[in-house]
Amino acid sequence: MRVRATPESRRCPLGGYDRGGGPPETSRQRLRKEVQMQSGTVTDSWRVGGLHARVVNTVGQSIVDGHYAPGDILNLDELSAAFAVSRSVLREAMRVLQSLGMIEPRQRVGTQVLPRTSWELMNPQIIVWRGRGPEYFSQMREMLEMRLGIEPVAARLSAYAMTPEQLAAVSAAADAMVVADRAGDGRGFLEADVDFHTQILRGSGNAVMGHFASTVAALLRTREEEKRFTITSYTPPSAHRHHELAHALAIRDGEAAYRWSFATIEATLAEFMAESPRP
Repeated sequence: MRVRATPESRRCPLGGYDRGGGPPETSRQRLRKEVQMQSGTVTDSWRVGGLHARVVNTVGQSIVDGHYAPGDILNLDELSAAFAVSRSVLREAMRVLQSLGMIEPRQRVGTQVLPRTSWELMNPQIIVWRGRGPEYFSQMREMLEMRLGIEPVAARLSAYAMTPEQLAAVSAAADAMVVADRAGDGRGFLEADVDFHTQILRGSGNAVMGHFASTVAALLRTREEEKRFTITSYTPPSAHRHHELAHALAIRDGEAAYRWSFATIEATLAEFMAESPRP
């Protein structure tokens, strides 16, 4: 398949094409500008990879943001020049994006961008990228709906499976949420929330649910992208529900844990539905 370079097309920031109007951009300048904009915005686990991580992060974010359309062909020569990296570094970055279901190298065609239906949507890195762009609210709704089906069951299992040390950690996280709320400490509240849900998913005794904890943590941390951040009028009742869930776990009441977990996530879903921009 060849890139469609019609008069109606414009070159996207990283060398592909999309379908807007206007004249073609100067590719090298736009590439370097996009690289500079994306530098320093990756998560800690990806920042340590240096140039390789920067290529992955920038190209991945550009695909998620729609700068490339499904079926577009990545211009690898242009990417290599823009990032000032060797072909071996670029190939390794492309392999990462391929493992995420975002691109596919094809003989006599090139490296082709795949549609969203092929992406690993529960991968923490894709969750981070989607959380930075216009899909923030839609992703949050989708993932909260999924969490409703998983986390209450994990809470019920955790009521019977958690060790005393794990229960103490859940209680401490719930206490930390209250302290952070009263102090107006959004980051502290967020990190306590991540710890709370991670402890319950991993304490369930179910390996698959435990693995889901990294997905939930990545999703919760996308709230850093909100202008209003974390401390809102919704925060005190949310902290209360987390405390009730921690208490249900502490007394080994699986059914109460299920109910409070469901109520906690359901209320968060309602919050985001209320806050979502209207179409």
